[in-house]
Amino acid sequence: MASVMMTSLPQFTGLRSQQASFPVKSLSAGLPLRGKGKGALGARCGDFIGSSTNLIMVTSTTLMLFAGRFGLAPSANRKSTAGLRLEVRDSGLQTGDPAGFTLADTLACGSFGHIIGVGVVLGLKNIGAI
Repeated sequence: MASVMMTSLPQFTGLRSQQASFPVKSLSAGLPLRGKGKGALGARCGDFIGSSTNLIMVTSTTLMLFAGRFGLAPSANRKSTAGLRLEVRDSGLQTGDPAGFTLADTLACGSFGHIIGVGVVLGLKNIGAI
């Protein structure tokens, strides 16, 4: 059976808040509510910075952005032909970059770098290497 607790939540009328108390049914059947960050989904950033997962993600994203920026991957201004050669075309997108690397290219290459990084991390975790 669910227990009933009194909870005070702010109620807003105009720009002023007023405290209102009303009963709230607890689904935990009398168990105390736990504090924030102590559950299974609590984040600890101190353990992530410099970890092998972090290094893999940074490296894969950086390499993909490098490949897109310096013409090793297709982009908005360099399309791929049937022979997998890159040919220059005018996409109509304006950019201040001398190589023609656009915002769309940055987002696409960054996303693809993250996809590669997640695949590497999950693969290495599956075989127990990290």
